[in-house]
Amino acid sequence: MTDLDQIDRRILRELQADGRMSNLMLAERVGLSPSACLRRTQALEKAGVIAGYRAVLDPGKTGTGFVAYLSVGLNQHTKVAQEAFERAMTAAPEVVECHNITGAVEYLLRVEVADLAAYKHFHTDILGALPQVDRLTTYVVMGSPKDMRA
Repeated sequence: MTDLDQIDRRILRELQADGRMSNLMLAERVGLSPSACLRRTQALEKAGVIAGYRAVLDPGKTGTGFVAYLSVGLNQHTKVAQEAFERAMTAAPEVVECHNITGAVEYLLRVEVADLAAYKHFHTDILGALPQVDRLTTYVVMGSPKDMRA
């Protein structure tokens, strides 16, 4: 399903803002009958356009007070090295996002931990122990005036 019309796009915008919204409210907001809205939403789910729903957590209430993005350069540009690095990042609970990117480095990570000491442990003992890692640059998040991740 790649042909999304304006109504599908409105449904997606509304669900991104509030994935727990009732079908009745969603239908009202996008200007459809509840049955037509449900059919469209189910079709978007079945087609994989809506990949899932998740809870947005309050970092202050979950003990996650330190967020950073890291650019990671590997010392080998092989499939084996990339796969080993990706397995390590999948196993690391501190890493909430891992993106293989283009440019001067191979990966961009989003790391969420309790505090600077926890980050130092991750940086030194987890990333620093990986033989594939060549260079790291940390960007500390000081605030997020817009964050559409859900």
